[in-house]
Order: sequence, then structure tokens, then C-alpha cells
Amino acid sequence: MNEIVLMAHVLFGLGCMVAAVWLFVDVLHASEANLGRIRALSWGAAGLMWLAFVIGGYWYVTSYKVDKAIILKGPWPFAHNIVMETKEHLVIMLLLLVTYLPIVAYNNLAASKEARTLMLWLSAIIAVTALAMDGEGGLIAMGVKVGLLPR
Repeated sequence: MNEIVLMAHVLFGLGCMVAAVWLFVDVLHASEANLGRIRALSWGAAGLMWLAFVIGGYWYVTSYKVDKAIILKGPWPFAHNIVMETKEHLVIMLLLLVTYLPIVAYNNLAASKEARTLMLWLSAIIAVTALAMDGEGGLIAMGVKVGLLPR
């Protein structure tokens, strides 16, 4: 069951990243015709990120203790000491940014260059940060794997 929870966390996080990239492309071509889709995508990205956060938080509280011990005793303690600690702090920024997406999306992006620019920056930062967090998750998982290797 732990693996399913962890895979759901990754799936929803990647879903947020894909939604942010899609949003970026739609905002580049903002018009009256796609404002509804932009608003729906902004809500979708926010919802996916919050789901990833809640599921990841559940896994962290219930299961990470064992992985943390393996990482800290293995050859890659930085996988927890640096990477996991960074991920824990970046997630707060990411949650704030995705929560702001639907608020910005309710501007008339087709008419307002400033709102469109803000939405482009938001979606780009969200996509890049989500990609970085996915890589961090991979490093943490690798920290567990190398901690389990015989020495």
C-alpha cells in the first residue's frame, strides 16, 4: 500500500506540472475563446498540487521514518539532510503559487497584458519547480536504494 500512496503523490505532482505547462501555452495564445479553459486549468493545477501535498504528507508522516533511517545510515545522507529538507521548504512556495493561479486567471487575460505576463511567470515557475521537486524525489528514492546495498 505504501508504494501506491507514493505513486499517487508523484502522479498528482506530475499532473500539476503538465497542467502548468499546458496553462503556459494557453496563456501565450489567450483569447476570449480559451479563457474558460485557462480558468479550468488553473483550478486543475491547484487541485492536483494540493492532492499531491496531502498524499505526500500522509506518506511522510506514516512511512518516511524508515526510509529516513536507511538514508542517514547509508552513503548518501545528503538525500535527506539537503534534498528532503529543500523539498519540504519548496513545497510551501509551490502551494502558494498554485493557489494564486485561479485568482490571476479570473482577470481578462485576453485584454490585460500585465495579467497575462503574471500568469505566464506563475505557470513557468510552477512547472520548473514541480520538475525540480520530481528530481528531488528521485534522489531521495535513490538514497534509500544505495542505503540498502551491501557494503
